Amino acid sequence: MARLIVGVTGGIGSGKSAVMERFQARGIEAVDADDMARVVVEPGRPALAEIAGHFGNEILTAEGTLDRPALRDIIFSDPGAKQWLESLLHPLINKELRERLSRADSPYALLVSPLLFETGQDALVDRTLVLDVPEEVQLARASRRDGATPEKIRAIMAAQLTREERLARAEDVLDNEGDWPQLDLEIDRLHAKYLALANG
Repeated sequence: MARLIVGVTGGIGSGKSAVMERFQARGIEAVDADDMARVVVEPGRPALAEIAGHFGNEILTAEGTLDRPALRDIIFSDPGAKQWLESLLHPLINKELRERLSRADSPYALLVSPLLFETGQDALVDRTLVLDVPEEVQLARASRRDGATPEKIRAIMAAQLTREERLARAEDVLDNEGDWPQLDLEIDRLHAKYLALANG
């Protein structure tokens, strides 16, 4: 098992995937909470049947998988529905995360999660790294990547901690507004730091 678990978080459009890939290129194992959120609702998993039972079969695709956009529309317009879904899924996701992290055998491992603090997943890590970018950069990147409207992106941002709240809880901060060479320099700095901590 990895000797150090680093929780990586940041708002939408902060570059979590790019950062994760760069750590992985340096031989570091990473577990992505978004991936685990998909795993726990795969066909045949109990959670999918519970969700369909609660919201109706219209949140299933013709193939019987979860229709994520349909479900997202429901939970962003109904706080009660969001709360119900989170109380079902968060414990299942956290269990999956714990199991995957326990199998990581790089010197340190990453838990990458957009809602690290909001879901209590920071309890699973030894140290937290916040990816920080200004809100206008978040909006530009997320709309370019997802083709979502600014209103939809702002709704997602509103469901996450504010930039200030995230930074207040960070042990390490990576300013991810720069270019790729700048990002690689930052990753090298953090990689050396985490190796030293893991071996210390």
